Amino acid sequence: MRIVLSDFMSLDGVVQAPGGEKEDTDGGFAHGGWSMRYFDPESMGPVIDEALSASEALLFGRRTWQGMAAAWPERAGDPFADRMNEITKYVVSGTLSASDLSWHNSNLVRPGDLLDTVAGLRAKQGGDVQVMGSPSLARTLIENDLVDEYRLLIEPVLLGGGKRLFPEDGQARPLELVSATTAATGVQICVFRPASPRPA
Repeated sequence: MRIVLSDFMSLDGVVQAPGGEKEDTDGGFAHGGWSMRYFDPESMGPVIDEALSASEALLFGRRTWQGMAAAWPERAGDPFADRMNEITKYVVSGTLSASDLSWHNSNLVRPGDLLDTVAGLRAKQGGDVQVMGSPSLARTLIENDLVDEYRLLIEPVLLGGGKRLFPEDGQARPLELVSATTAATGVQICVFRPASPRPA
């Protein structure tokens, strides 16, 4: 199974929750809903649908899981929502208990078990494991070389600060561009994978 990170990202690298005004105000973030004006259903919708259809499981940090768990069950009846509700979900949390996992097909992963759990998933045959948002979790996976693909929707806006996806540990991680498409709204829809080592 492949670990695939999917993120809406500003041009200056911010991945703070892109939805509602008060969805994520951590750090004084004042641009809630920043992504919505750039959503182009014709080009971005199929990319998001394709990523979900290729996914066999979703992996979330606690906060992202809680936001999703509050939103998707009540949207049942829409094909995308139905897929979100039925798919296997893993939530990484040191504070939730199994009894808190009311969203169908959710499984608890303790932070100390994260790397072993992900390594185990990568060793299995199957579809993708998609990480939506969850920047702290995603950064941990990047730091430990556990990401197989990055699906980035890079939006033409500078947000000036907020949560970021990539580690700032001084380590170079070469990537190769697999595909790039430009949406009508100027969003760059890019797929990257870790670059194969160059022969000596």
